[in-house]
Amino acid sequence: MAETAGVAQEATEESHSAHKQESFRALALGAIGVVFGDIGTSPLYAMKEALHHSRSGGASELAVLGVVSLVIWALILIVTIKYVVFLMRADNKGEGGTLALMALAQRHLPKRSTTVFFLGVVGAALFYGDGIITPAISVLSAVEGMKDAPGIGRGIEPYLVPIAAGVLVALFMVQARGTHKMAALFGPIMALWFLTLGGLGALHIADDWSVMRALNPWFGVRFLLADGLVGFVILGSVFLAVTGAEALYADMGHFGKKPIQASWLFFALPCLAISYLGQGANVLAHPEARFNPFWEMVPEIAYWPVLVLATISTVIASQAVITGAFSMTQQAVQLGLLPRIDIRRTSETQAGQIFVPQVNTYLMIGVLVLLFTFQNSSALAAAYGIAVTGAMFVDTLLFFVIIKYMWKRPTWQAAAAAAAFGSLDLVFIGSNLLKIPDGAWLPLVMGAMLVLIMWTWTRGAQILSDKTRRDSVPLVELSEILKARAPHRAPGTAIFLTSDPTMAPVALMHNLKHNKVLHEKNIILTVLTAETPRVRENDRIRIEPVNDDFKIVYISYGFMESPNIPKGLGLCRKLGLKFDIMATSFFLGRRSIVPSAQSGMPLWQDKIFIFLMKNAANPTDFYKIPPGRVVELGTQVTV
Repeated sequence: MAETAGVAQEATEESHSAHKQESFRALALGAIGVVFGDIGTSPLYAMKEALHHSRSGGASELAVLGVVSLVIWALILIVTIKYVVFLMRADNKGEGGTLALMALAQRHLPKRSTTVFFLGVVGAALFYGDGIITPAISVLSAVEGMKDAPGIGRGIEPYLVPIAAGVLVALFMVQARGTHKMAALFGPIMALWFLTLGGLGALHIADDWSVMRALNPWFGVRFLLADGLVGFVILGSVFLAVTGAEALYADMGHFGKKPIQASWLFFALPCLAISYLGQGANVLAHPEARFNPFWEMVPEIAYWPVLVLATISTVIASQAVITGAFSMTQQAVQLGLLPRIDIRRTSETQAGQIFVPQVNTYLMIGVLVLLFTFQNSSALAAAYGIAVTGAMFVDTLLFFVIIKYMWKRPTWQAAAAAAAFGSLDLVFIGSNLLKIPDGAWLPLVMGAMLVLIMWTWTRGAQILSDKTRRDSVPLVELSEILKARAPHRAPGTAIFLTSDPTMAPVALMHNLKHNKVLHEKNIILTVLTAETPRVRENDRIRIEPVNDDFKIVYISYGFMESPNIPKGLGLCRKLGLKFDIMATSFFLGRRSIVPSAQSGMPLWQDKIFIFLMKNAANPTDFYKIPPGRVVELGTQVTV
């Protein structure tokens, strides 16, 4: 009997282990499809641009070996060591990305830091700049392969931009339907793409085995020294090979740390390295291939299948960036960096599957403007990189805070790590800044505009909160007044939403002043955003009784969650606070904002804040409150 039980236990353990292994493989495959989409399409244009900007135009042996060496060591130093080995250890309850890192840093600092907050804002703004360029350059670089496709010819050139625009418009149009069904195909397709990259590279390494010398970093250093200032400029093009590295960290919450690390180290990195080595060997053997090294590797018989696969892969890479922009927006709204925005769930089972209509529209317009302005991938490459390098530098600065305050390391260790990674970032930032006249100004301008919007919203919201607080009555004081002069009682429960539960909400004061009634039960409700991605159900609700008339209820959500007040209030029953939702009225204060030159912001900034307020999502929709149970009471406030 004992033997039978032992066998059964062993079988159960084996089954559990097999399931765990299967789940790990599925996550690793999913990571290949989503996380590495951007960096996986870089071989289409990175080598071409770097060789083009060399002093010899990519014709000399040193230029080819130097570029390949720089690309491979950029993949090792920036992607592998900085992100995969170090930064992925700094996770916020499993979540990564600039805003998650900012929230994590704030949580471990002795007090909230304005500098850390500002770094998070800058990093988020630069991400959006990157998010507009990535779809444009990725899809266009793949479509440009049609110029050399068998049976097509150069006559297709005038139609390349419209074709790319058609592909991108179709991609943005399907976002509202959700991508969870398509996402299942992303992993196998991108895995096939990486195998194609590695296979084509392996096929051509034999063209000139001397390309293996590029694995020695000295060739990269020699090349930079030989080309002088031109070599410094080339670093901006070399950086194109590592754009998408930030996605490794940002998408950590979707797939987990270990599956991403494993799929990068044992699959994506080797395939990319072999692809770049193959491109280099082909150019060494056939110098004319330097004008389009990737497509020159593709045999004529396989050209059309590879072209179709490349186009699909660039669409997947674009999808990853769009999804990232949606997630970033949700985080920014929850952390108070942006006004409330309409966020829709596209999947009942996948929490991360969301659709943000406004962001989708702005991204599509931005991508199309870029496409028709720059017209080709080489021109777009000039605008690419600066936003990513800036975002990576922000990650490095925030990482310093994590090492010092979260990991409790000495200041010199934190500074040494930040200096090592920061120096790399600054070199690439410097090289990309040289591309400002050629188009790199665009993401900087976009980033500056978004920083202004986020700063204006944050500052304006704070001024509004302070002014409302000054004009309000403390809740405890109001309770004493009501004891002395009891108002008429209305049956049911009234819930008053406010950001400051210590003060009597404006809607409550208006109800007492104009309607002269107080409900039997009155709940002062405050929605809080935690500095963690998600909040456990047991920690979601906190109740503080004030007296028989008032109770303060706090509902907490993580910055990756979408608030649902009725669902949250359902948890109150477990804590002894019972009420009928159908006999409950939600009172919201509707504030009419009037600009004032005497406020804390200039008049022009007041107007921006008012515009953002007017275009913010209705709190009824944002908090999922039943519209039929909402009473709005307005007031005028000057800012």
